[in-house]
Amino acid sequence: MGLFGILLALALLMWFAYRGWSVLLLAPAAALLAAVISGEPLLPHWTATFMNGTARFVAQWFPLFLLGGIFGKMMDDSGSITSIARFLTTRLGVHRTMLSVVLASSVVTYGGVSVFVAFFVLVPMTREMFKAANIPARLMPAAIGLGAFTFTMSALPGTPSTNNAIPMPYFGTTTFAAPGLGIIASLITFAFGMWWLLRIEAKARAAGEGYTDEPAPIVITEKVREQATTSGDFDPAELEHGQRDEQGPPFLFAVLPLIVVIVVNFLMALVVLPRIDFSFLEVGWGLNVASMIGVWAVLIALASAIVTVISFNFHRLGALRESLDAGANSAVLPIMTVASLVGFGAVVAAMPAFAIVRDAVLQIPGGPLVSLVVAMNVLAGLTGTASGGMAIALGALGSEYMRLAAEYGINPELLHRLTTISAGTLDALPHNGTVLLLLQISKQTHAGSYFDMVMTVIVGVIISLVAVFILGSMFGSF
Repeated sequence: MGLFGILLALALLMWFAYRGWSVLLLAPAAALLAAVISGEPLLPHWTATFMNGTARFVAQWFPLFLLGGIFGKMMDDSGSITSIARFLTTRLGVHRTMLSVVLASSVVTYGGVSVFVAFFVLVPMTREMFKAANIPARLMPAAIGLGAFTFTMSALPGTPSTNNAIPMPYFGTTTFAAPGLGIIASLITFAFGMWWLLRIEAKARAAGEGYTDEPAPIVITEKVREQATTSGDFDPAELEHGQRDEQGPPFLFAVLPLIVVIVVNFLMALVVLPRIDFSFLEVGWGLNVASMIGVWAVLIALASAIVTVISFNFHRLGALRESLDAGANSAVLPIMTVASLVGFGAVVAAMPAFAIVRDAVLQIPGGPLVSLVVAMNVLAGLTGTASGGMAIALGALGSEYMRLAAEYGINPELLHRLTTISAGTLDALPHNGTVLLLLQISKQTHAGSYFDMVMTVIVGVIISLVAVFILGSMFGSF
């Protein structure tokens, strides 16, 4: 009965979240349902197990969500995202529309801008380019998705995304873990996705299909907002607050904060922080500094980038305080939503029947790498969120995978990269909040656009995952 309770609770959580119900209500309710079916005490699991799991996630990751939200809002309101997108699309021209859209999407998100912030600039820009190039509007989500939430979220070394950050404390790694494998995965995902996009564009032209869509106002409903914050790190409702500069800075000033993020992150993670003696923190504070260096590096990088974007665009930020407030507020609902999922996972892991699930996962034939890939894919797919599924899996099994890595002689950096790529595959199933938001603001439907999204944001990533798995198994991490 205990196992049935876990599966039933997870199924109901998935279904109601897809319908737009708040995870803040669903997660504790589903956790208590699993507990009652297992014959476990309800109030202790809610006030202790659930809340401890939720609180640990908030305590560990709120600084990253906070700085990420502020940075994204500053980049948006300063007009920097618009300036970057305009520069790339102008230089590449209408005849390279697909490449322009993918590159513009990837540049801003690799530099640390939330995909949800980027969408509100990229979708109108893409709509104008598709209209000029006479490309069907139904292909917009596949093109934006390839650049915005595939390799820049999970594979490219150094990306400060939440997806790339979550494994760091568990494996003692940084965002630059397994850089060679990450670059290979990125190239495969990009190449396959571009091949598919150019193929379907040519096929549409041959069939005489062109641009027929008309722009419509972007409206974020409460249902879409709830779905989006389950899988993202920015509350879309905060985008309307503050004041956006429509002109934007010159391209070099616009892209400079993104460069600062990557460079400072690299220097802090691999050069500066590892050379500082933090022994006083390990003794006096009881901190495992090795597991925190990667997190601290990202925080310093984002803070530096925020200072940079404000310094170079102060006169463009007409409502600076309002923009800062909106950026800070944008972090609250997403982190509490994902943290609630983690709290649900903590309750599930405390159920006696979970031992059956844990043993089944760890004993999957093929060794710990196969087990890791399967666990991340399944949980990310079921929850519809890479970060939530990853946090649940690592919270329950992270120490076990580190133990197995030591036993099998596996480099933790390989675990990190396989974890991030695996969680970024089936998370993009139809109920994923990022998918739903992109379809909503581009005014497209699952029926018309989702199959091409599957090819660019799922199939291409799975191919890269297989390649990384094979190379990592043969040569280890590099």
